[in-house]
Amino acid sequence: MATFEVSVIGELNLDLILYGLPPELILEHEHLAKDLSITLGSSSAIFAHNLSCLGNKVSFSSAIGGDPFGEICLKRLGESGVDISRVRRMAGKTTGLTVILPQRKQRYILTYPGTMYDLTEKDLDLPFIFSAKHLHVSSYFLQKGLRASLIDIFRKAKDAGLTTSLDTNDDPEDRWSTEIQLLLKYTDILLPNEREACKLAQVDDVNKAADILAKKVPIVVIKKGSQGAVAQVSGERFSAFPPMVDMADAVGAGDSFNAGFVHQFIRGAKVEDCLKFANVAGALSVTRAGGTEAYRDAKHRDAFLRKNATPVTSRTTSPITSR
Repeated sequence: MATFEVSVIGELNLDLILYGLPPELILEHEHLAKDLSITLGSSSAIFAHNLSCLGNKVSFSSAIGGDPFGEICLKRLGESGVDISRVRRMAGKTTGLTVILPQRKQRYILTYPGTMYDLTEKDLDLPFIFSAKHLHVSSYFLQKGLRASLIDIFRKAKDAGLTTSLDTNDDPEDRWSTEIQLLLKYTDILLPNEREACKLAQVDDVNKAADILAKKVPIVVIKKGSQGAVAQVSGERFSAFPPMVDMADAVGAGDSFNAGFVHQFIRGAKVEDCLKFANVAGALSVTRAGGTEAYRDAKHRDAFLRKNATPVTSRTTSPITSR
């Protein structure tokens, strides 16, 4: 019997979001923001937090520094019900921080990695991590200390009977190293956005990217923002769109989408139903500022899901095949 539904390995930091800035930022000029949000950040932590709020038993393996930022992160993540017993405190190190500057339909994202770069395989309790049904990793390119070990960790997870999912997120160096192609061999669900899918497949057309990646990964899910998402399983492609909502901001929408997809996947739902629920989960996220605030509001969260989520049907055959 699995101890957890999902184990998450990844980064843990705060998001500092400045709202209401001028549409153009000028060097050496002081710009005034109209509002400020300090909230739980990082792709991995937002995924874990929101997946736990959906009713799953989730463990989180990460590292923080010996500073107040790290303690705030840990407290916020723990409040969601996530098991944080395997988050390492690194004395003398500094917890990472991301500053987000929303600009119309785009945003500047500025990140200080901090302990994101310091987490290595020796900091992980692999038997504990493998006591789950499923393993998820986000922000592959930010896991510099861990990156070289992820292929072996995913392989061991598969050997232990876990399914796996990966959201690479962006590569800040824009190198998209070939090592990640080896990791895809042990990945069951790949969750990029359109740009990331094209970078991974080394093509400019997202449909071609889906075809290429689907030959490497059993389930490829490509997020398209307000235009919904597509999922490809071998030669079969599914599409779904999010409900219309009043958007506060898009921070954490992709991570919330991932949580919704995995939430249904581990329950045996059909891929098309996983995709539909993922769009609802992503839409819920954008109704509050920050990636986790809509999920922290239990009354709002439950009402939104009752209104927008539809019952799902279990799949009769698994899309995960031996490779």
